[in-house]
Amino acid sequence: MFEIISQYFPLWVFITLMVSTPGPANLLLLSNGAQNGYLKSLSFLSGLVIGKLVLNILFSLGLGLLIRNHTLLMELFGYICVIYIVWLSLRGWNSHKKEFSNKKNLSLRNGLFVHPLSPKTWAMCLIAYTEFTVDYEGLFELYYLVPISFFILQIIFHNFWCVLGGFINKTFGLNKYTNRFLIFLTILTVIWAIIFAS
Repeated sequence: MFEIISQYFPLWVFITLMVSTPGPANLLLLSNGAQNGYLKSLSFLSGLVIGKLVLNILFSLGLGLLIRNHTLLMELFGYICVIYIVWLSLRGWNSHKKEFSNKKNLSLRNGLFVHPLSPKTWAMCLIAYTEFTVDYEGLFELYYLVPISFFILQIIFHNFWCVLGGFINKTFGLNKYTNRFLIFLTILTVIWAIIFAS
């Protein structure tokens, strides 16, 4: 048992660091949790987790190698991501106003596309599948361990960020400045992620 844990420990540390840190998905969850509360954000959260799981399955089937060999396609995905995340973020620009409450809640469908279009997600998947799975002997790690590890840790940390957003709302209230600061932070993060990924 200890050998198995020590064998996969570096992979799990990597995934934990990647999934738990601020990125487009986590900051969108933080912002949406602050704007609409945890329960009303569960649909969006579910879309994020499902979208990432599908992306991981595609990576395990070789999508990463295909993209790695076509950098122009990777850059195109990055720019589409920036446009999509900025659009999602700006939908909540006036959500601090009572007349806008719950009208700009992000849906499951919105969540499905965040990870597949996120440069941070692509970078972490490329590293996980090209750097960590090479050392493993069987196909279990490629097809099951990596996707399931991402899936479990996404659920844990996406919930954390969403709950944190609700906590910010209850503690500080969702005023104009808090709301727009969270949106601005999300947009800055996605721009940073595209620069980092390239």
